[in-house]
Amino acid sequence: MKKNQDKKNRFQLEYLNSPAVDKVGVEERVARFQTRSIKDASKMQGLKMALNMIDLTTLEGKDTHGKVKQMCYKAQHLHDVLPGLPSVAAVCVYPSMVKIAKKEVAGSGVNVASVSTAFPSGQAPLEVKITDTKFAVDEGADEIDMVISRGKFLSGEYNYVFDEIAMIKEACGKARLKVILETGELATLDNVRKASDLAIYAGADFIKTSTGKIQPAATMQVTYTMLMAIKDYYDKTGIMIGMKPAGGISTSKLALHNLVMVKEVLGSAWLTNEWFRFGASSLANDVLMQIMKAETGVYQSSDYFSID
Repeated sequence: MKKNQDKKNRFQLEYLNSPAVDKVGVEERVARFQTRSIKDASKMQGLKMALNMIDLTTLEGKDTHGKVKQMCYKAQHLHDVLPGLPSVAAVCVYPSMVKIAKKEVAGSGVNVASVSTAFPSGQAPLEVKITDTKFAVDEGADEIDMVISRGKFLSGEYNYVFDEIAMIKEACGKARLKVILETGELATLDNVRKASDLAIYAGADFIKTSTGKIQPAATMQVTYTMLMAIKDYYDKTGIMIGMKPAGGISTSKLALHNLVMVKEVLGSAWLTNEWFRFGASSLANDVLMQIMKAETGVYQSSDYFSID
């Protein structure tokens, strides 16, 4: 607990000195990333990199073991007619589906992530959130995607949110923790920056934009703001923090723009799935279509790719 208190003290100091986000400056910088030209060889490299950074996800009330099994198969066999494709980084499921997912991807190198803390609303007592997290980890989850208490954050109860993240981090054990800010509910880039700093200092291994249930989600402006929080923390501590934009990234073009942004803001060290992820299942099929076009000269119908 003393370690958490020390980190809290550091966060409070950082928060007091935290600069406001220059919204116009962010817009201008993002616009430059979006107009950057990419050579064909670099584009193919980027597309395969993006595939390997995707967390394939199914988070619906109607999820079944069969649906999870199908998604896990796709995670390891994205398109068998194209040899040499990487697998995705992880599959993400509810805690009740972790055990079946773990079995299906065993030995493949694909991680199993699980949402917790009363995803997506976060509206549950802390004891329930901790139990939720421990259950997922006990079932075999390699990664935990938690949601912050946005109501508490927007009410200015930063210490509550900090302590909650720190306790969930402790409950994760060896599992890596991704902290979802749900940026679509935070309203301003200043709030996004503040929440990013809070999550990082509380113990997040990754910061993540969204649950995918709220729009707007992973805009480039929001992602850039979060990347700058990671950069500032790294410059001060030498500690790397991962980034996961989630929701709304459904095209290869947008994925490549994000990768360009990551490289220019954080550097090439972040261009692996250890430190950068896409939370966008629909992205996989668009990337596969673009790779097929580059390999064969023609687009393949989306009917040739599985939905999950």
